[in-house]
Amino acid sequence: MKDYVYKTSGVCAKSVAFSIEDGKLHNVRFTGGCPGNTAAIGKLLEGADAKSTMELLRGNDCGGRGTSCADQLSRGIEKALAEGNIVV
Repeated sequence: MKDYVYKTSGVCAKSVAFSIEDGKLHNVRFTGGCPGNTAAIGKLLEGADAKSTMELLRGNDCGGRGTSCADQLSRGIEKALAEGNIVV
């Protein structure tokens, strides 16, 4: 299992940490942000396919910011997949 931390931009959360194993997401947790929402995201995504999640969450907007915690997670997953040369 490979662990990642993505420093977010344009949202209340400061960062999002997650693990990827065999193309699946694990242990998604945000630092900051709306505690109930970010905890729910982590629970909902446990064991989810990383690439599908990235595509699903990309472009999600929070209050006209042009991004959201979910969108930032999608960007983090994309970066992790690219850097880790993970083919899914």
